[in-house]
Amino acid sequence: MGQEFDIPAIDAVVNLWTDEAMKFRPQWRDQFFQGKMKVKSDVAAGGTLVDLVARLDAANIEAAFLIATKAGRLGHRSTYHLPYEVVVEAVRRYPTRFYGLAGIDPTEGMAGVRALERAVKEFGFIGAHLYPHWFELAPDHAKYYPFYAKCCELDVPIQMQVGQSMIYAADYPCRSVGRPIALDAVACDFPELKLIGIHIGIPWTDEMIAMAWKHPNVYIGSDAHSPKYWPQAFVHYINSYGRDKVIFGTDYPVLDFARTRREIEGLGLDPAAKRKLMRDTAIRVYGLKR
Repeated sequence: MGQEFDIPAIDAVVNLWTDEAMKFRPQWRDQFFQGKMKVKSDVAAGGTLVDLVARLDAANIEAAFLIATKAGRLGHRSTYHLPYEVVVEAVRRYPTRFYGLAGIDPTEGMAGVRALERAVKEFGFIGAHLYPHWFELAPDHAKYYPFYAKCCELDVPIQMQVGQSMIYAADYPCRSVGRPIALDAVACDFPELKLIGIHIGIPWTDEMIAMAWKHPNVYIGSDAHSPKYWPQAFVHYINSYGRDKVIFGTDYPVLDFARTRREIEGLGLDPAAKRKLMRDTAIRVYGLKR
């Protein structure tokens, strides 16, 4: 494994970028990821599970949470769902390296709630995942509440994108509805629900920090933005009073595993704070046995 990294990490936000998963992703993926996000062509092209595990090994990442993405309501050529079964198969092949996260589509109503329950109870998924901007519904919208209630009942966390969203496909622009302040109402209404605002909340980072500081059940995911560009307030939060509230992630392939780890090493974090960021908080919040 990657000998330059001293802590075996857990990456809580990983997109399954294999040949099998790519069959379900729309054509805009190449222009967006290689163009807008500057993902290297060899990564953007996909590969095998063996390739993905090798990349994890090179960065000393012990486990990765794979997202069964639901990006918008089906019916438009630019929206897509990655079937839960694709992630289930990856977890089956590498049960000690991968965990599943069930994507949420609020337009599916109770059928979607039942699918979430099946993903957890039958497939062993450890949490839910939500992209509010793909549905242009802020996190505190009533359509999400049945899913939040089910997560409470199942005792699993839900992570959701907060902050500015991108334009992924020119024919399907999405509004940035993920203001972190929207988590305030959700956390008040569901105090036992473990909420993780991924993507840091940029450009509203201070707002995301305020939510995690206010609510015991709100956490921050550090993915999708290169650590060398993290706002100083976020670095200070990780290193001080927020050291129990931030979870490491890459949003791979948006960020490369090894490069992200090297940039975190360059932040000069306190060793105890760094260990909590890289693995301990994820283990605690998701109830993992490592």
